[in-house]
Amino acid sequence: MIDGHDREMIGYEFALRGRAKEAERVIESACLARCGTVRPGGMTPVLRRDNGLIFQRRRFRQAFRGYRLQQKFITSYTPEKNGLIERFFQSLKEECVWQHHFEGFEEARPTITRWIRWCNAECPH
Repeated sequence: MIDGHDREMIGYEFALRGRAKEAERVIESACLARCGTVRPGGMTPVLRRDNGLIFQRRRFRQAFRGYRLQQKFITSYTPEKNGLIERFFQSLKEECVWQHHFEGFEEARPTITRWIRWCNAECPH
């Protein structure tokens, strides 16, 4: 999850599967990183997202309500409206993943984690 204001990657889950429970963990870690709590008070944070199936699962919808967040949906089939995250994944692939030959998922984890930390600290936002 990227903060749309400062473009920092504030929550992510390095997982083999993209299910509702992984998406829920991303939101939880992002809320903790930005607000210090999983249920932010004050101004309601807004999550802009696509219309992927994991976001329509009951588990995700219930968790989302519990986190007191507002959703903003992008129009279907318009990835350009979600440009921040699309650009992030393009850069991740070009600058990190495709520069290495990983033998497996677990071997990739520390390299990708370092790249995300480097990007948050050093990349122009």
